[in-house]
Amino acid sequence: MPLSLLNRLPTASLLSLLLLGACGGSDGRAGDASAASATSAKPATAASQSDPSCTAITASGSVVVGSGLPGDPAAPELASGYRTGMQAVHAKSFMVVAANPLASKAGCDVLKMGGTAADAAVAVQAVLGLVEPQSSGLGGGAFLLHYDARTGVVQTYDGRETAPAAATENHLRWIDDVNDRTAPRPSARASGRSIGTPGAVRMLELVHQEHGRKPWQSLFDAGIDLADNGFKIPGRMADAIAGARTNLQRDAEAAATYLNPDGSAKALGTVLTIPAYAQTLRAIAQGGADALYTGPIAQDIVAKINITTGADGTTPITPGKTTLADLANYRAKKRDAVCTTYRSYWVCGMGPPSSGGIAVAQTLGILENFDLGQYPPTNVDNDGGRPQAMAVHLVSEAERLAYADRDKYVADTDFQPLPGSGVPTMVDKDYLRSRAGLINLGTSMHTAQPGNLGPIPAGIMPPSPENGTTHMTIVDRDGNVVSMTTTVESGFGSYHMARGFMLNNQLTDFSAQPVDAGGLPIANRVQAGKRPRSSMAPTLVFRKAADGSRGEFMMATGSPGGSAIIQYVTKTLVSALDWNFDAQQATSMVNFGASNSPTTSIGGEHPKIDAANNGANDPLAIELRAMGHTVNVGSQSSGVGTVIRLQDRNKGMLQGGADPRREGLVLGDAFTP
Repeated sequence: MPLSLLNRLPTASLLSLLLLGACGGSDGRAGDASAASATSAKPATAASQSDPSCTAITASGSVVVGSGLPGDPAAPELASGYRTGMQAVHAKSFMVVAANPLASKAGCDVLKMGGTAADAAVAVQAVLGLVEPQSSGLGGGAFLLHYDARTGVVQTYDGRETAPAAATENHLRWIDDVNDRTAPRPSARASGRSIGTPGAVRMLELVHQEHGRKPWQSLFDAGIDLADNGFKIPGRMADAIAGARTNLQRDAEAAATYLNPDGSAKALGTVLTIPAYAQTLRAIAQGGADALYTGPIAQDIVAKINITTGADGTTPITPGKTTLADLANYRAKKRDAVCTTYRSYWVCGMGPPSSGGIAVAQTLGILENFDLGQYPPTNVDNDGGRPQAMAVHLVSEAERLAYADRDKYVADTDFQPLPGSGVPTMVDKDYLRSRAGLINLGTSMHTAQPGNLGPIPAGIMPPSPENGTTHMTIVDRDGNVVSMTTTVESGFGSYHMARGFMLNNQLTDFSAQPVDAGGLPIANRVQAGKRPRSSMAPTLVFRKAADGSRGEFMMATGSPGGSAIIQYVTKTLVSALDWNFDAQQATSMVNFGASNSPTTSIGGEHPKIDAANNGANDPLAIELRAMGHTVNVGSQSSGVGTVIRLQDRNKGMLQGGADPRREGLVLGDAFTP
C-alpha cells in the first residue's frame, strides 16, 4: 500500500491494519477498523508496498484483509445467497481457503512466515471459532486429512466428539431409562444431552505435534487480538444470531455475548469483543490442549453441560452426563484414509466414524461405469455452468445407492464393524459395477435399497442435519496439504456457552432410537464413549502414476452442509475431474444431487437456475421431472473450499476457489506471470 495513502487514512483505519504478513510486521495481529483504539499502530514497510502476498487484490491494487479500506473482503455485508462472477485465485507456492476472510488471513500469514499447513490450520480454527461461532469452534469436533509431501503419506485425524461414559442407548430420547421416560427438555438438542466431549483442539494438537513447525503458542495471536480488540459481525453470523436469538437467551453467557441488553440480536457490523474467548486461547496457547481438557476450563465446560435451568431460573434444561473424567480421557485418533481410484486419479477421504469418504468413493465408483464427459455443462462461465439433466440423473442415482449403504452400515467402527472386510468390501469395483447396473438411464429409482454386504444386523437411520459446519483447505510452500472439516453440528451447537465458546450438539448425530421398526439395532445408536456418524468429507485427489500407483498431489476440497456434504464434494470432484473446470468454477458450480429419497436437489440460489414457482419454468427441473425425479430447487448453503495444483506453471503453482454461497476467501503468496 503506498505511503501516501497510509498518511491520508483516518487514525482508526491505520491502527487496525493487519501487519503480520502482508504489511511486513513481525509481530502484528489481526484487528478491526472500528476497534482500533485498542491496538498499536505499526509503520508501513517496504515489504508492505512490494509484496501483496496474503492480501486481497482489487482493481485498485492489494488491500489488507481487516483494514476496513475500500475493497476489504472482511467488511461486513448482508449475507448473500450467491456472489456472482468470482474468479479463481492463483498463487506461487502456498494458499489457504477458509470460510471467513479474517480466518484466511490468519492462516495465510502463518504460511508466509514459513509455517506448515498444520500450523496454519491451528490459526484458522482459532479465528473461525470467534468469527463463525455458529459453525465451528473450540467446543466442537473435526476431521482432517494431511498429505506429507516429503514422505507421500496421507494420514487422517479423527477429532470427533464422544458420548460420555455414563450415556445409555436412550441418552437422547429419555430423561431417565427407569424413572422418567420423557424427552429431554427443552429438546434433545438444546439440553445437555446433546453435548459431546469436544475433540477439535486435541486433534489439532496431535496434528501440530506431528507436522507443525512454528511454536504452538504463536499460532493463536490473530484470534487473541480479534477477541480482545474487536471485529465487525459479518453477514452470516448476524443472520445466525438473529435466527438463534430465542435459544441463546436461555444461556446467560451466550445472551450477554451475542444479544443486546434488551434481548435483541447484535446486528451486522456491530463491533464484538469476547475477552473470555481471548483468555481461553491464551490458556491453550500456553498450556496446550490440556488447558481445555483439565483444570478450570474443563470444570466450567462440565458445569455448563450439567445445568438444570435456563438463565431465567425457571426454564427446565435436562442436564448431560459428562464428567471431568470424560474430558481428561478424550483422545484424538489417527485413522486410515479411504483411498480409491477414479478414472485417472486417486481420491482419498475420511473413514468412519465419518461416512463421507466411503459415500464419495462409492458414488465415484458407480459413476466410473458411465462417461460423464459426454454430458458437460452448458453456458460455462466463472460460475460453472448449467448441468445437463443426464449428468444430474446419473450422479443423483449413484448417490442414492451410496446413501443406502451409508444409512445401514456406517458408524463408529470402534463399536460397529463394517460388513465383510470393511472399507475394501464397500468400495470394491465389482460390487460398485453391480450397483451401477441398477441405474435406469431414463427413470429415477426414487429410493435405493442397501446392498447385501454380509450378515451384520443393522437398522436404517435417516440422515441428520449437521448444518453448523465449516471447511478449510491449506497448502504450504513445501507442498504439504490439509483438508479439514470442522463443526459444532447445528447453528450455535447446543446454545450452551462456556469460557467464550459454544458447545456442540454433536450427539444428536446419533440415532435417538436404538433399534429400527423391525427391532434391529441401529449401527449409529448411542453408546458410551462412541463417536456419532458424520457426513463430513474432506478430500484429497492425486494423479495416477504411470504404474497406476498414487502420484503427485492434484486437488484438495471439502464442504459443510450436513448430509448434503457428500453431494457438494461429489459435484466439485466431477466438475474438476470430468469436466476440467478450474478451482473456482468447480466450487461455484450448481449444487445438485440426492440422498436416498425421491427428492433430487438443484441449488436454486445459483444464477443459472430459475427457482421461481419451484422451478416450474427451469429447463433442468423440467427435464428431471420428466425422468421421474421429485425436484427441489431450494437454496443450498454449501461452503466448498478448493485448491488445485496446476501443471501449467504459467498460471502459478496453485489455483483456489471459495464458495460464493458463503463469505470464504482464497489467499496465497503473490504470483506474477
